Amino acid sequence: MGPDRAQQGDFPYWLVAVVLLLGGAYVAVLSEETTRQVLFTLRKGLGITVLVTVVSFAAASLAGLGIALMSLSGNIILRQVARFYTEIVRGIPILVLLLYVAFVLAPGLMGFWNWLGLPELRTRDVPLLWRAILALVIAYSAFIAEVFRAGLQSVDAGQIEAAQALGLKRWHRFRFIVMPQAIRTILPPLGNDFVAMVKDSSLVSVVGVLDIAQLGKLTAAGNFRYFETYNVVALIYLTMTVLLSLGLRRLEGFLARKQG
Repeated sequence: MGPDRAQQGDFPYWLVAVVLLLGGAYVAVLSEETTRQVLFTLRKGLGITVLVTVVSFAAASLAGLGIALMSLSGNIILRQVARFYTEIVRGIPILVLLLYVAFVLAPGLMGFWNWLGLPELRTRDVPLLWRAILALVIAYSAFIAEVFRAGLQSVDAGQIEAAQALGLKRWHRFRFIVMPQAIRTILPPLGNDFVAMVKDSSLVSVVGVLDIAQLGKLTAAGNFRYFETYNVVALIYLTMTVLLSLGLRRLEGFLARKQG
């Protein structure tokens, strides 16, 4: 029995430990008045955190796939544009990019919009929430593009050539031959990026978006119970990331069984 097979058969003691840890933490939080109030306050930001994560990741995945296809294009201009974009964006910290998009790029685009003579837009007409989402889309699309590129390149070229010989068009080759095989390589790192997006969504708090992190900061500033408040903030994020990781593991296993 190989090491991989043995590891697959291991009893998930780590999961038992995580469940006990989270369960004990929630019991402790709910049994104390201050932390219970903090938890009820922070849950109001859960919807914003989920919205930021889901919308940003979906848009970043679509943009990343487009950039990956550009990087694999036979057109040198498209390849160079894709490489330029990924290298520039990946070289800027996400926090800096978020501040730049929120307070420099967005107002600049609105100024250009008004210069074209279109219906006037003011800076406050575009909520900070959507500026923050745009920043996360730009940041993550560069990383996700590399995930897609590596996955698409992992498909055996011989199968693509065989599909061409059968007369399949480019879109049909991509849909029926390339993508079904590439997804097995793409899914694990793409899932990791999704989990990372949940955590990085907390960065939107720096521009005042009322997500979990921002509500935690405001709550701690109001009750001066920093230890208890930020413990609850960490607990909520940990719960979300653990549940997502478990869901992604099950999805990977399902796809492996279906394709195997």
